[in-house]
Order: sequence, then structure tokens, then C-alpha cells
Amino acid sequence: MNIKYNHTNLITPNWRKLAEFYKQVFGCKEVGPKRFLSGKSLSGGTNVENAQIEGVHLRLPGYGSDGPTLEIFQYVEIKDREVSYANSKGLTHIAFEVSDLNEVCSKVIRGGGWMLGKLVSQIVEGVGVCTFVYVRDPDRNIIEIQAWE
Repeated sequence: MNIKYNHTNLITPNWRKLAEFYKQVFGCKEVGPKRFLSGKSLSGGTNVENAQIEGVHLRLPGYGSDGPTLEIFQYVEIKDREVSYANSKGLTHIAFEVSDLNEVCSKVIRGGGWMLGKLVSQIVEGVGVCTFVYVRDPDRNIIEIQAWE
């Protein structure tokens, strides 16, 4: 059996705005057609009655043409949930390794996101020194931005 990581999904009330944020801040590239999906198979697979979605896949930076994507979708009907925190149960953040932390943090803020933490350095035994910070995108999703020495 072969297994290959494929994508991570973000649900948003405005897929175009959030996709633009990830393209501008992290250099993600739009791939494949825009998605406009509905019908029995989508509802059956998602267990969302009368599911209708639209959105796009963005190729994550640092990989070739078959690398994983960030799937940014907008359902016609979206359910609210509590804001997640770094110590919330379940999936809490995605991470990008960058060469210039300050520049990327500035782009996050200019793009409508904000700082969640502050830049710190952490020694990881046997790996190196990781300088990182947690930020939020415009939809309050957590992103870790990191650089390694």
C-alpha cells in the first residue's frame, strides 16, 4: 500500500480573500481549476446535507508540481465554531519555514492577519535552533512561521 499526503483544507466565508492572503504572504500558487461542487456524492462524502462548495487549491511553496496543496473552500452554509488556540484539542496550526521572519510577519499584518505571539528562539536538541512565532490569518487560523539555524 502506498500513502501520500495530499492537502489541508481551510473553510472560509470568503475563499477568494483567504486564497489571496496565502498567495501574497507565502507565495502559494493556484493549481488546477476553481472548484464548484455540489450534489449527492459531495453531501454523502461530507455528511453535509445539500452541500455546495466553491474554492481553489494552492500549491504549497518548496515542493514540485506534485507537492501538497492548501485547499481553500467556501460552503454556501458555514457553521461557526470557537476560535482555536495553540493549546486547543485537534488540528491547531499549519507551519511555513521562511528565510526572513520579519518580512513575512509584516506581510501577514499587511494582508489582514495579526501576531498571536512574539518571535522567540527554541533549542531543539539534536536538530538545531528554531526561531518562530504564531500568527493568525484573516480568518483567525493559526500559522507558525519558523526559521532554523
